[in-house]
Amino acid sequence: MQDDPKTLVSTEWLAAHLKDPDLRILDGSWHMPASGRDAKSEFDAAHIPGARFFDIEDISDHRSDLPHMMPPVEKFMSRLRAMGVGDGHQVVIYDAAGLFSAARVWWMFKLMGQNNVAVLDGGLPKWQSEGREIEDLPPVIRDRHMTVRVQNHLVRDVTQVSSAAKLGDHEIIDARAATRFRGDADEPRAGLRAGHIPGSKNVPFTTLLNDDATLKDADGIRATFEAAGVDLTKSAITTCGSGVTAAVLSLALERIGKTDHSLYDGSWTEWGAFPTLPVATGEN
Repeated sequence: MQDDPKTLVSTEWLAAHLKDPDLRILDGSWHMPASGRDAKSEFDAAHIPGARFFDIEDISDHRSDLPHMMPPVEKFMSRLRAMGVGDGHQVVIYDAAGLFSAARVWWMFKLMGQNNVAVLDGGLPKWQSEGREIEDLPPVIRDRHMTVRVQNHLVRDVTQVSSAAKLGDHEIIDARAATRFRGDADEPRAGLRAGHIPGSKNVPFTTLLNDDATLKDADGIRATFEAAGVDLTKSAITTCGSGVTAAVLSLALERIGKTDHSLYDGSWTEWGAFPTLPVATGEN
């Protein structure tokens, strides 16, 4: 893969830059509620040297009934300042799954106008499989101010997505598993209808990954989207269950040079709960 500090870097790149004074490493691990895993406890036990824990549930909008929605600007800034992350830093985000929730944190930074931010390809599993150093020490924190310029074009709400679905002027791409997209499987959150946004295309985020949970190369990414019937000339809206794995699709689109994409933050947790919104089942 080609390292790009604005999207994706390899374990080799991170190892070479580990001691850079302006590098900030974040563990953005998050697990589905039914997994029984505690991301913070796992971080405390073992993490890449110097890493800080980015809590997706905490750094969210607690005024919303929806899970881990994007927080207000002031909350994002204050939390990151307390973590010692700010202007002039190169940020690298990883997760414990390989490539899963780290992309959500990357997207959050992008939404806040931060460009020097990348996901670690293959995450902690690849880092550990290569015998690289881990530690259980807390990081040394020094405050750093962060200047935020919100990029509103990177996020969409339910009204905007509903309009796009009716007009057909965007490709709405769903990162959930095919069984959930078709409506064949129950949703993990109670009270949601099964199915998908009418007209959307299904690209399960796992189909964009290699066996070692690294992201496919550019040709592989394009082929995966095109095999699902995605028209890459159209602006894209990514969606999933609750806005986490949709960001894997957003990252993949960015890797192939497609910048006209946005993420539906409420995703199926919001759409599936609205009785007045249409739901499609089956393949498309």
